[in-house]
Amino acid sequence: MTTEVINAEDSVPEQSLAELMQATGRAAVAAAQVLAHAPSRQKAQALRVAAAAIRKRRSELVIANQRDTETASRKGLRGALLDRLKLTEEGIETMALGLETIAAFPDPIGTVLAEWTRPNGLRIQRVRVPLGVVGMIYESRPNVTADAGALCLKAGNAVILRGGSESQHSNQAIHACLLDGLNAAGLPSSSIQLVGTTDRAAVGYMLANMSAFIDVLVPRGGPSLVARVLQEARVPVIGHLEGNCHVYVDRDADLEMARSIVLNAKLRRTGVCGAAETLLVDRACAGTHLEPIVTALMQAGCEVRGDAPVQKIDPRIRAATEEDWFMEYLDAIIAVKVVDGVEAAVAHIHKYGSAHTESIVTGNQQTADRFLALVDSAIVLHNASTQFADGGEFGMGAEIGISTDKFHARGPVGVEQLTSYKYVVRGDGQVRRP
Repeated sequence: MTTEVINAEDSVPEQSLAELMQATGRAAVAAAQVLAHAPSRQKAQALRVAAAAIRKRRSELVIANQRDTETASRKGLRGALLDRLKLTEEGIETMALGLETIAAFPDPIGTVLAEWTRPNGLRIQRVRVPLGVVGMIYESRPNVTADAGALCLKAGNAVILRGGSESQHSNQAIHACLLDGLNAAGLPSSSIQLVGTTDRAAVGYMLANMSAFIDVLVPRGGPSLVARVLQEARVPVIGHLEGNCHVYVDRDADLEMARSIVLNAKLRRTGVCGAAETLLVDRACAGTHLEPIVTALMQAGCEVRGDAPVQKIDPRIRAATEEDWFMEYLDAIIAVKVVDGVEAAVAHIHKYGSAHTESIVTGNQQTADRFLALVDSAIVLHNASTQFADGGEFGMGAEIGISTDKFHARGPVGVEQLTSYKYVVRGDGQVRRP
């Protein structure tokens, strides 16, 4: 099913919105029933054709994205939010490569995860199956349209995409490429649907009135959006509220490695959820490591907020408040603190962190192993930047978000995380005794 997009600036009458969303939901359920049994080659063909369409329509995508970014700039969108919205030539190629990578993955559906035979002869298998219909609510980030559509399709799910009004033209252009793939492969066009209105009421309707159609919701955006989805959704949610990520520089860290990792973790892209927001430095190496690293951050244009030892480095450094240790800045700002070793670093992370991504820089394997074991976050790294918190970097082709939940999915949400399982039991006449 394809739906004509209603102007984002105009609200939709309640009855019309309900009719639109109900029709979208019914079409998604019907498509999910087909996708659950679609051959792997058919899904792969759809993704490869969509990738080719993205490359062929590169100029159209750029023009559509420029239209969105210009409108967003006029409306005052700045910094990390505008950065997330921009779609570069490199980003377009990355989208196409992501679709091709996902197409080449083994099909997870039907995989036997475990099997055993009971003493009574019953043969039991745990078999991977699709979730059904995924609802995706996201802001900016037009690449999510391609990533979510591809991952859900590969996992045998239909998906209903509700992007933000600020990226509507980019989303429509990318969605058209995905439709080319579905049509070429003979799969229902309603397998990947873009909600036919950018009226904000559509989000509320998805959260409260579509439990008969949507099996799981995935939010991706700012804290206010994710908090609303977590609070109002009537179906399970996969996602994270904040990405307050830490880098801990241990006493046994190589200074040049530590400086390189910290600069990359903070400044490569400040608006991504894997960007480091707090730097912790072991007091045992503060005399040699703290000033060079903090100075390098400031020279690169990063604002530093620190505790008393950090403030002594430069008069421009502001005193960090209690709020700063909790903060996800998504900007060129970092909080810096001196701590008494790995145990204190872990304690700080557990108190202030959001269970997203944390990194330790050290040449001591024993210390690294202790950090990796004790820190209870979705992703923990040793001697590597937190900016590797990304499904593509994990070899998943793409992701539709990072989950900080402990139930169902944790870390990058890729193809396998968009599946469930069922038990298939085979017998030869067994009946259960009293």
